[in-house]
Order: sequence, then C-alpha cells, then structure tokens
Amino acid sequence: MNNMYSSLSKGISLFIILTLATFTIFSVNEIDAQEKVVDAQSIVYEKTTIIEFENIGETEIQSFRIWLGEDNLFKSFKTEKGWTGNKNPQEVIVFTTSEPIKLGESVKFGIKTDNANPAIIWKALDKNNEELEIGKTLVAESTSKPSTGEGIFSDSVFRLIPEKPNVASTIRVTGDKFASNQEYNFYIGSMFLDSFETDENGHFIFTTRLPEEQKADRVDFIVKDDDGNQKSISLRIGEGESRVVEDVRLTITGLPSKVNRGDIVMISGTGKPSSAITANIRTPDGEILTREAIDIDPNGKWTFHTIIPINTPLGEYEAEITDGENTILKSWIVESSKTIHITPFKIKYDAGDLLKFNGTALPGQDIEIIFEGPQGIEHFSDVIKTDDDGFFDFQIQSEHYFIDGTYVLFGFQGESSEIVFVGLGVLPEQQLVAKMDKLNYNVGDKAIISISGPESTLTLLIIDPSDTTRVDDSIVLGPDGTKDYELDLEGYSTGIYTTVIKLANSQTSELFSVGLKSASDRIQIAVTKDSYEPGDSILILGEYPKTILLTLTLLDPNGNEIRIKETFSNNDGGLSLSNTFKLPSDAEPGLWTVKATSGAHLDEVQILVSEFMQEGIQVFVDDVLFVPELGVNTVLIKVTGVEQAVTIEILDDENKLIDEITTLSPTSEGIILIPWPIPNDLPPGTYTIRVSDGTDTAETILIVEL
Repeated sequence: MNNMYSSLSKGISLFIILTLATFTIFSVNEIDAQEKVVDAQSIVYEKTTIIEFENIGETEIQSFRIWLGEDNLFKSFKTEKGWTGNKNPQEVIVFTTSEPIKLGESVKFGIKTDNANPAIIWKALDKNNEELEIGKTLVAESTSKPSTGEGIFSDSVFRLIPEKPNVASTIRVTGDKFASNQEYNFYIGSMFLDSFETDENGHFIFTTRLPEEQKADRVDFIVKDDDGNQKSISLRIGEGESRVVEDVRLTITGLPSKVNRGDIVMISGTGKPSSAITANIRTPDGEILTREAIDIDPNGKWTFHTIIPINTPLGEYEAEITDGENTILKSWIVESSKTIHITPFKIKYDAGDLLKFNGTALPGQDIEIIFEGPQGIEHFSDVIKTDDDGFFDFQIQSEHYFIDGTYVLFGFQGESSEIVFVGLGVLPEQQLVAKMDKLNYNVGDKAIISISGPESTLTLLIIDPSDTTRVDDSIVLGPDGTKDYELDLEGYSTGIYTTVIKLANSQTSELFSVGLKSASDRIQIAVTKDSYEPGDSILILGEYPKTILLTLTLLDPNGNEIRIKETFSNNDGGLSLSNTFKLPSDAEPGLWTVKATSGAHLDEVQILVSEFMQEGIQVFVDDVLFVPELGVNTVLIKVTGVEQAVTIEILDDENKLIDEITTLSPTSEGIILIPWPIPNDLPPGTYTIRVSDGTDTAETILIVEL
C-alpha cells in the first residue's frame, strides 16, 4: 500500500514538473517571438537595482509594469521626474508618464527588494495600454553600490530636530548635500541607531529614538557611508523629559476639505513641545508631493503650509503627520471650481528679488493683475492675456525700498477673482483683505468684492456718500478663507461708496464709485517737488472738479508709459485713492512726465530724475505695528545715511505740518529708528514724511487707511 502511495506521489510530481516546464518554454518562446521595441539593462548591488529602459522601436511608450520572481518582494522604488509609480496588491509596480518616451529616449527606475539579485519581469505598454513587449532584465552585478563617487562630501551637513534632545526622546534627523540614492548608517557615539537612504537630490530625513540608557552628557552623532567616511556633530543630551511634556497630544487643525489648484494649504496643530514632526503630502497616486520636517515650539504648537501646484491632478490628497510614535492622516479634495489659479514660484522672497508667478484661467481672455504692499500701496498692475490653453505667467521686480511683510496679489477675469499672499523677508500671513473688481460702476451693475481672511464669519458694511450704512451683512468665508461677494447696485445713487470688512478688532476698507463721469471742466495736476531720484515716491496733488473719473500716467523720457493708475476726485476736488507713483529703482535720468486725463481734458507736469546717489540721507517706512499699551497704530520710521542730528516732519496732502520730531542723533552706523504713534483722529489719506539735517532732505509716503 505504501509503495502504491509513493508511486502515485511521484507520478503527480512528475506531471506538475512537466506542466510547469511546458508553460515556461511557451512563455520564453512567446517573449522571443515579440518584436524588439525595448532595450532593458540593469545594474544591481545587494538589494538595490537600477533598471534602464530604452525605446528602440517606432511606437511611443507610455507605461511600464514590473514584477518579481518567486520569493522576492518590493520594499521601495524611485522614479525619474515626470513619472509616477504605484504598487498594487499583486506586487506589480506600474510606472506611467504624461510624456511618453520616443525612439532613442530612455528612462531609469530604482527599486529595492527584500532579497539580493532579484529576477525582474517587465512589460512595456503604449498610450492605449496595448502591450508592446514583455521581457526579463539582464542583470549586471556591480562590485559597489551605484553612485557618483564617495558618499560624504566636505559640504555635507545634517542636523537634529530638536537641536537639544533629551534622553529617550524622539528626534528627526535631516541632511543635505550627500551623495544621491545612497545608504548610510546613523550612530550615537559607537552605538548604531538607524539606517537610511538619500533621495535623488542627496537629501534625507528620518525619525529615530534616543536610547533610555543613554547618559545626559555631550555625545557625537555620526553619519557613516559604506566606505567608512563620516560626518559628525557634537551635542549635549538633556535629562529625560517630564511626564507633562510626554502627554501632549499630537493634533492637526485648519485643513480644508476642498482646495483648488494653486491654493496654499495651511495646516497647524499641537505636539510635544520643543520636538519635531514630519509632514508628508501625497498625491492621489500615492506619490509624495512634499516632505518637510517641522519644529514644534516650546508651547507645543506647529504650523505648516504647502502650495498645490497649478498642474497637479485633481482628486483626493492626503497629509500624513507623524512624530515617530503617533501618525495622523487627513485628506482633502483638489477640485477646479475656480476659473483663475495663480501660483507663486516661492512664497517667501527678499527685497530685490524677481517675483515669479504662473497660472491658468479662461483661455484667450484678459486678466487684470494688481500687486499691493503691506500698507496697501500698489506696486504693480498689468493686464495679461492667457494663451489658447489658458496658461499665463508674469514677473514682478521687487525694489530695495520694499519693506518686509506680507504682500497681496489680486487677479480678476470677468466675475472670477484670485487672491495670493507672498512674503518679503518673512513668511506670508493670512490677511484680512477686500478688493473690488472695478473702480467705477453703473447703476444696476453687479459688483464683485473679493474677500480673504481667517476661516471665520465677517461683517460687511457698505457706507454711502452721506456716511449712512446701506448694507450690513454677515459673510462666512469658504474653507480656503476666501469668498467672492456679489453686491447688487440697483437703486444706488451717484457718488463714492466705502466697503468695510470687519473681523473682531480688525477691519479693512475699499472705496468704489457709482455713476461717476469724466470732467466737463479743466483739470490741473501738481507734484510736491521738481527733482527726484530713482526709487523715490511722487506725491500727486492738483485741482480737479468734484467726483470725476481720472487716469494718472507716469512716462519716462522716451515717452514710454511706466505706470498707469485709475482714480477719482472726492467732494473737495482732491484725489480719493492712492495718489502716488513710485519711480523704478533703475529709472533713466532725464525729464519724466506725470499726466492726468479725464475725458477730453488733460494736464501734465514734468519732473527731473537724476542719477541715484548713495550718499545722503534716505527715509523709509519700515513697519506699522499696533501697540496695545498706547492703543494706537505706530509707524516705525527708518532713516539711513545720517551724519548729524535730523528733524522729521509729518505733512498732510496740502503740505500742512501734522507733527514734528526734532534733534535726533544717529547710531555709529548712521541709522535712526524712531516710532511715531499715528493719532486716532488722523483722517485717512496720504501723508509725507520729510527728514532734514540742515543740508540734505529726504521724503517718503505714508498711507493712512480708515
């Protein structure tokens, strides 16, 4: 009986072997019979494989699928820029691109497996997902890990977060300028703690925990490559943290459920004080869009922001926030409800930088762009036309006199708008802002008020020409902190109106007019002085008929229009809106022209712009702050190039003295910093700050809003 079972078992085994052999021979023959359209080569070191596919056929290749032989699993993978990868439950990685590779082009992928020298089977597909070729890689084993040379360079750097860790605490380790795609080991003294791998840019970030038996003392933290090269830093480790600190819970707040392309996603939360977290933002395909190490302040609070790229795919995105022990996952939907999307290349710049933006909107149509500084001063405006695909881009040159703070960019196209914040010298902060889509409306028009602010309920007031409240409405901003409010102007009388947006103790205002016309009588323009230097502000005065529409234009010596500004006169015949022009920092010396037009009436004045002189005093409005102790806003006036005591005068738009600060002496660097409290009863308007040392005089402009 046993012999019978033995014979039966051997027969079944032989049948299975023959069947598998037949299948294997069939599969290989099938591969050999295919047209050769792909040349695949790979190089392997231990568990890391780099595989390169070259298109040698006539058909463009849209995607590759790769899988492994028996007893092997994928641990991780990397793609070239422009490709995405996704591993399905069947252990098949699908690599796809929006730009298929053509004849003679190639692409490389890196994979890590749980066993060395893996057998990799691959399949190439065209844009219709039709199979082009299936094959198996030719593995060339390397004697050393693929790299560009040594793994640690003289300028390689790494740091710990927090910089003063405690015994048994969780830390983040992040570094830059190491060799790309290399493995390293991390030590505390002679004790091994963890291993990690750099990305294609030589950057790394990982989380580890200091041992409980580690003494509170100074110790070396060391990063070593496979050749024994190392980079170290010496830090003092503190005593173990108290239980109160350990019990602070990891939380995440402020993440909207829906965002648009180009939006800035701002996230905040709490965590263990003076430690750190890692934020990973993943696309719908699982690709990491952004990875950042974020410090938690001593009060246990953290903030993080990222820009959703203008061309990012629509769908569900995920934020993974981890402190090494706890992980929170939050998701949001990227949708396309807005027709205008504007994205800055960076959200923080420095004075003198070239600010770059791009975006999408309705194709073949004009977009009005307005760029304002922290005090509401307009620094740039233009009308840009989108291309046939709806794309556009533009640049704004920041000047040396631009103060640090949050700048606001507005975009208008039809009834749609966009508000974007960028920082100069600092990260941008959410601002309470409002902008009308037009300056002057006809009775019965629909005005669009673009509003941005914190995620809260705001109050909107419309004040009519007789200072009576015509509209008092409550507004709830969307999850992205913005809203386009439609104001019906049916029944509005001719005149100048004020939009006021209130939130708690903050408010912002915007003027607009209804039914104003051009002048029927002469207009007369004037400026405060005859000569200027590049970068100076030009305060425009004059005499105008009451409540008329005006256009102000600044022209260079060649007659080129450098600045154009729409405005209107008030009930006293003065200019209601910002009535200043800022000369470019590279303004050409010569006679410039400031022109005012209203219908058929025109007047102009010429000014002399001289070459910029570094010597002499200069004055800047450095910042405007609210001082709770005084209960007023305070402007910080900065004067440079000072060699002796100076006098500072604050003048209104009629050149009347409002205040005077005398006998101020400079520092050894020739600088004066003086705060000036803005009186609560000071009317809104444009004021001149004039500084004089008896020989030289300098001026700048201060805008006081409602």
